[in-house]
Amino acid sequence: MTEQTLTHLDAKGQARMVDVSEKQHTEREARAMAVIRMLPETLAMIVEGKHKKGDVMATARIAGIMAAKKTPDIIPMCHPLMLTSVKVELTPNIEQSCVEITAICKLVGQTGVEMEALTAASAAALTLYDMCKAVDKGMIIDQVQLLEKKGGKSGHWQRQGNEV
Repeated sequence: MTEQTLTHLDAKGQARMVDVSEKQHTEREARAMAVIRMLPETLAMIVEGKHKKGDVMATARIAGIMAAKKTPDIIPMCHPLMLTSVKVELTPNIEQSCVEITAICKLVGQTGVEMEALTAASAAALTLYDMCKAVDKGMIIDQVQLLEKKGGKSGHWQRQGNEV
């Protein structure tokens, strides 16, 4: 692994927003995921559309999209971005009693969209938790991680197995 410097700290160790004004505009994309584990009965209620609060999956999808757009409001030093696409997919996994969430964010710009994709996946999982906590307080959100990023100076990166 090569030595990297923390770009959000200046020479004195103080937090700063990175200056991207000299960077080229390029197509950028990031894909992130989260998993929310729950009781089989809770998942069945969601999948069968029997939740009294309505379409839990649709609400979580919208929350994820909205969260991606609001990322700089909640993550310090994050640049406001002109996202060109945000997709949030929620896939029930009956065998594992969970919902697998994938978020893909795209733009043409000077900085990456990893934080937006991670925020989208996280917010979708948190929304599922919020809507279902009355029937299943033991749900677990885990595996929040970046899966892939494309574009920019560092090029294409894809997660290989369980690397940390």
